[in-house]
Amino acid sequence: MYREKIKVLDCTIRDGGLINNYQFSDDFVKAVYGALCEASVDIVEIGKKLCVSEDYSRDKFGKWNFCDEDDIKRVVESHECENPPLLSVMYDVGRVDISALLPADQSVVGMVRTACYVPDIDKGLDLVKRTKDQGYETTINIMAASAAIETELIEALQQVNETPEVDYLYLVDSFGAYYSEQVTDYLELYKQHAPNKELGFHAHNNQQLGFSNTQQAIIDGVNLLDATINGIGRGAGNCNLELLLNFLKNPKFDVRYVYKVIQEHFVPLREEIEWGFNDIYGISGHLNQHPREAMKQRANAEIQDNCYDFLLKATAEVP
Repeated sequence: MYREKIKVLDCTIRDGGLINNYQFSDDFVKAVYGALCEASVDIVEIGKKLCVSEDYSRDKFGKWNFCDEDDIKRVVESHECENPPLLSVMYDVGRVDISALLPADQSVVGMVRTACYVPDIDKGLDLVKRTKDQGYETTINIMAASAAIETELIEALQQVNETPEVDYLYLVDSFGAYYSEQVTDYLELYKQHAPNKELGFHAHNNQQLGFSNTQQAIIDGVNLLDATINGIGRGAGNCNLELLLNFLKNPKFDVRYVYKVIQEHFVPLREEIEWGFNDIYGISGHLNQHPREAMKQRANAEIQDNCYDFLLKATAEVP
């Protein structure tokens, strides 16, 4: 499955940080970055770039939720890379201070991805415009498209299409709810109403379909693909980077370094935090529900595997 235009974006630290409040050690982040450099991954998303506040502190929520320039520089400088990846951070609408963003030519970061829900598309596109003005590559990641009202989603896509500052428009399977035919249907909708935009795809693995749905996105012409090392990410996690690199058959990728960092750092990490498929996440994905309730149950040792009880509660809440 070789297509030269395809780029791979690794969001291990950003999406993985959602399950441990971004409390990754510096050594872990440096090891991840070094492995991704040697594997020749195109883009590395190092975390979110949100506002620090009294209620939202670095100590409680981790430095990679805020991505200070000096912290990122220490990671980059820890590994000499012949062809360094483009570095990315993510903005969440309503939780950023755009005035604190350095111009791109003064930063080690080269891309800012903006995440927003359909009702906030105006605010999301305003952030995209302002980051583009600072010289960054941009994406708009429309969250939870599977739960959006179609007419409202179409209006949002049309707005994106009319915004030249958007470099990539992302279809995001936030709840891990899609089957392959739905990936195709949504991408057709995106192409129809935002024909001027390159597309990206971000999968979650709640129904063990993150990798196969990413393959379907490739078949449907998507050229920017998200993945994480060992599939780490919120809830059931994401498309596994190592599987994706094997599948793409691009000779520039060297997956050996990804497996090395899995063996040395991710296997021990699994003793501390959980990610990956289980039946609780499978239910939430099937029902197209946000995984927050599933995550709460998995955090309660007394009931974490009570999938039948979870199903009854989850379906009782469905109108």
